[in-house]
Amino acid sequence: MKRTANAHWNGTLQAGQGEITTQSTVLNKTQYSFKTRFADGIGTNPEELLAAAHAGCFTMAVGAALTQAGFTPNDLTTDAILDLDMQALEVTGILLQLKGAAIDGVSEEQFKEIAEGAKANCIISKALSVPITLEVTYA
Repeated sequence: MKRTANAHWNGTLQAGQGEITTQSTVLNKTQYSFKTRFADGIGTNPEELLAAAHAGCFTMAVGAALTQAGFTPNDLTTDAILDLDMQALEVTGILLQLKGAAIDGVSEEQFKEIAEGAKANCIISKALSVPITLEVTYA
């Protein structure tokens, strides 16, 4: 299976602009620019998309792990906070903040253990070489 995306750019780094399109067309000529990446602008940026991909992948992995353990997941919500070092221009880490609604038969400790396993085994986590930390709220 292959997944594809396309990026187009025109102009200098600071004055130019580009568009990103995904295979599914959920993003279809979505604007990105210097301002959307390093300041406040309308559009997206690669770091935001990476954080979104990680949040989605990890949350699905938690749901899958709970299901494999014989439980039916309730509401799962993840915020992915990507740290970008502006001096070095590199991603230095991602914090995953998971909020899970209580599930009959699953203790908080068990939920956290399943979440840690999902963090280590989600496809996007495996693709990254930066530190990934996890905070879990279970109620």
